[in-house]
Amino acid sequence: MATKTKNASAGKTPAKKSAAKELEDLFEDSLKDIYWAEKALTKALPKMQKNATSPKLKEAIASHLAETMEHVARLEACFESIGKKAVAKKCDAMEGLLKEGVSIMEETAPGAVRDAGIIGASQKVEHYEIATYGTLAAFAKVLDQKTALKNLLQTLKEEKKCDELLTSIADTELNTAAIKN
Repeated sequence: MATKTKNASAGKTPAKKSAAKELEDLFEDSLKDIYWAEKALTKALPKMQKNATSPKLKEAIASHLAETMEHVARLEACFESIGKKAVAKKCDAMEGLLKEGVSIMEETAPGAVRDAGIIGASQKVEHYEIATYGTLAAFAKVLDQKTALKNLLQTLKEEKKCDELLTSIADTELNTAAIKN
């Protein structure tokens, strides 16, 4: 009986009437999603920076905020390169990740433990962005969207670099300080 119920809930999901039918449609829809995500991140990063105590972490967040604003501009260039208007579509994944970041800040005392939590939350965001930009770059490549591909690969490189920097800050400073509190 349990197997039958489990299989019933694992059934096919019907497509909406507005569902993407071509890769171009999925590409555009995914651009809208990450465009919303990046714009939301520009609003969330200042709060994270204000709640961080480590000077290195504060600097990394400030630097990534500037990069994120460039990412928004690059996405607008991607839309332009495919002949579409830049439109944001709510990204449920980013919304959830940003809510989790706020929750982590609320559940940790200011200092090294909160900083370690901010890094963890930030890396979840970076990993989501890395996956998204990698997928979009793969789509752009097969769609022969050279300008979009160039922009997406540049942003992907920067997201990976940010993730590496956060790991470095955590490994060299914060995680050890967090266990001493």
